[in-house]
Amino acid sequence: MRDFNRGGSRGGGGFKRDFGSQQKYDAVCSACGKDCKVPFQPKEGREVFCQDCYRNKKKAA
Repeated sequence: MRDFNRGGSRGGGGFKRDFGSQQKYDAVCSACGKDCKVPFQPKEGREVFCQDCYRNKKKAA
């Protein structure tokens, strides 16, 4: 049988996401109307939710 755990390394790939430096875009929440910042560029005709409304919408689903 082969030993697949060579060198004691856990592996885990090479992808590391740094959310702290992600660009934020200004938007207006479709649910409550508050100004907010989102981590994606909003597209015309698509709903955008602030963090609070997004959480509430996700819980209700």
